[in-house]
Amino acid sequence: MIQAYATVLHNTMLTPSYGRIGLACGAAFARSKPGQFVMLGFPETIEPLLRRPFSIHRLIASEGSFRGIELLYKVVGPATRRLSQLNPGQAVSLLGPLGSAFVLPAGTRRLYLAAGGVGVAPLVFFVEHLIRRQPQGLDCRLFLGGRRREDLLCSGDFERLGIAVVPTTDDGSCGDQCLVTTPLEEAIRQTPPDLVLACGPTAMLTCILGIVRQHRIPCQVSIETMMACGMGACLGCAVEGRRDKSRFLHACLDGPVFDAEEILL
Repeated sequence: MIQAYATVLHNTMLTPSYGRIGLACGAAFARSKPGQFVMLGFPETIEPLLRRPFSIHRLIASEGSFRGIELLYKVVGPATRRLSQLNPGQAVSLLGPLGSAFVLPAGTRRLYLAAGGVGVAPLVFFVEHLIRRQPQGLDCRLFLGGRRREDLLCSGDFERLGIAVVPTTDDGSCGDQCLVTTPLEEAIRQTPPDLVLACGPTAMLTCILGIVRQHRIPCQVSIETMMACGMGACLGCAVEGRRDKSRFLHACLDGPVFDAEEILL
């Protein structure tokens, strides 16, 4: 873990609500793993006072050399609104890479990914990392859900990487009008995967955990939660443990990626 300044390389709004920002940062961030996150702050200001957590969306490289990281964000308040207004050359402060990462067990042949909204961010990183490893015979598909079409992010990135995308929306504007867990459960029932990886709203993850436990499918989830420090000092990101209900885990230190058997949601 390091604390460093990063310079904005690019900052593009994908929709009126979602953006993607590239940050030039030190070589230590090249060791980032899919599922890890950074705490981002604005230097020389007290507003906002606290850093904000963002999943690492992908690594940026040029001619084989590491340049920085990319973050995916949704504008929901003053901090992310300010983030959306940053221009190339401006600086932010980063603390990271932090937390645990997704792990692909040896022998995995069928992999299902499930994402809702900005929960897709670490899964893009994971798939790009996966492609570089060139696993033989891996069947991978993404179940992508959102309230409406504009909430379905990065589907083109997955399709370019050869990953089939199954979209769903609450309003029916793209794909089937249903929750993303509906086609996921049907796929699990018909052709069970070796592993499910998921990231998204807590309600979605709770439903997925119920499905994978019923069908006894291994699963890893990356939880979305507010963090004040990212280092385990504030204890604000506590998650109830499943094996020992008297013990609480913390998303910043024990997660954000957890095995399905580790936590209760």
